Amino acid sequence: MARYLVTGGAGFIGSNIVDELVRRGDTVTVLDNFTTGAQANLAAVTDRITLVPGDICDLSLTQKLAKEAEYILHLAALPSVPRSIADPLATNRHNVEGSLNVLWAAKEAGVKRVVVASSSSVYGESAELPKRESQVPRPISPYAVSKHAVEEYALSFHRLYGLPVVLLRYFNVFGPRQSPQSQYAAAIAKFVHGALRGGRLPIHGDGGQSRDFTFVANVVQANLLACTAAGAAGGVFNISSGRQITLLELVAMLGEIVGRQLDVEYQPARAGDVRHSLGDISAARATLGYVPTHDIRAGLEATVDYFRGLL
Repeated sequence: MARYLVTGGAGFIGSNIVDELVRRGDTVTVLDNFTTGAQANLAAVTDRITLVPGDICDLSLTQKLAKEAEYILHLAALPSVPRSIADPLATNRHNVEGSLNVLWAAKEAGVKRVVVASSSSVYGESAELPKRESQVPRPISPYAVSKHAVEEYALSFHRLYGLPVVLLRYFNVFGPRQSPQSQYAAAIAKFVHGALRGGRLPIHGDGGQSRDFTFVANVVQANLLACTAAGAAGGVFNISSGRQITLLELVAMLGEIVGRQLDVEYQPARAGDVRHSLGDISAARATLGYVPTHDIRAGLEATVDYFRGLL
């Protein structure tokens, strides 16, 4: 039984990780300010974790919690490309300054490993596919810039202080607990929400843009593997399904799952969005032992089942 601190543990991805840690019998502390997370996401495990309302921008609190942890899973962030374009200052404060606090607290506490959530957005609009970790990042949006900055800070802490960090670049994560209602909501959450309620599905652009959508269970697996995988410290790894699908193909697949043809509503393309994304997961497979358990269809079916249960 190990001791984990999960920053952002009340969020969509974080709460799914917390569920698995609790299932394994680990000791879990969650730090979350509930800006995008929700206590309801932890309702099933609240009596088996320590939930600390607070912010990673509070260095003293972060240091206190790090001293009690063996492993830190750092997921706290202000997500969303559009949000970062609207308010880059808030994105920098939470994502960069807050993450620097986490890294410093981890270094001072001497934790066994820090697993940091990064993003495929750091690659930017590169014609090279699939995206490989060896590519030079060319982030477009302030969100992507913030994630790249966190990566560089983490790697510098590894080189200078020997902090055992692992960086995971997530590709378009989706699944249960992802909110469909925010103006910054991700595509699949909005699509499933609309499909089950008879609405038109909003597509920014022509729908020909492609993504490597990654079911949240795959990301949970990757985080836990990254905590203990030999040779992973100081590494950067793509976490994706390793397959791409266009938004129009996704809509057609979702229509098959819900049993009806779905209507779309085309909207202007969004600034900061990349056209195509596909991750090479060979490094994660070789070093972490990461093998996706859910492809896009299986993940989409599970997500539909989850949202149906909320109706």
